[in-house]
Amino acid sequence: MSTYGTLLAMARRPRPIHEQGARTLRADAERNRERILAAAREVFAERGLDAPLEAIARRAGVGQATLYRRFPRREDLIVACFAPKLAEYAAAVEEALAAPDAWAGFCEFFEHVCAMQAADQGIRDILTTTFPTDPVVEEQRTQAFVRFGELVRRVQAEGVLRTDFVPEDLVLLLMANAGVVRAMRHDAPDAWRRFVGLMRDALRAERAHPLPPPPTPAQTYRAMLRASRTDDA
Repeated sequence: MSTYGTLLAMARRPRPIHEQGARTLRADAERNRERILAAAREVFAERGLDAPLEAIARRAGVGQATLYRRFPRREDLIVACFAPKLAEYAAAVEEALAAPDAWAGFCEFFEHVCAMQAADQGIRDILTTTFPTDPVVEEQRTQAFVRFGELVRRVQAEGVLRTDFVPEDLVLLLMANAGVVRAMRHDAPDAWRRFVGLMRDALRAERAHPLPPPPTPAQTYRAMLRASRTDDA
């Protein structure tokens, strides 16, 4: 028999029962994982990052033991759910930097991330939290923040953005927008757009008035870290 014929015969040979069972278990585990992620995205979008994990398990149709086996910590589940959205946030910074008009790019970026918060209660929270145990996500966030700093300097160099604006002020603005979204989402779901308009005007250099000192980078990081410490209940 030729080499090809030998390989073909081996491929057609029935697999041992234990191999078939292992493949079935892996397929079941992957299906469970995808069900959990789909349910988590829905529940986090509706209730924010502190939503009860048992509610996610119920919606996914799995037991809590299965959820914890796939995602031992709440943070693991959050990162798996929202890594693509953090990538979208980073891409929005790059788009703003590529805009011919720096101020227009800055404003479009700010409105974009506020819209992300308004559309999803989980995103509302995740953009103002940090995940120190996931180095990949934190590196992505850090790089986006560095690039945002470049955008700030570019707009200030054009004389449009107030000179005392610092990159950490973005976190303040997103925390404020999160509060608007949380308080108004049922009665005035578009109120965040007015907030964006008010802040856009307030940030222009010609309207600038002296401000108190901004939070330091260390203070901002601690606030974001504190926001990430949600209970599992």
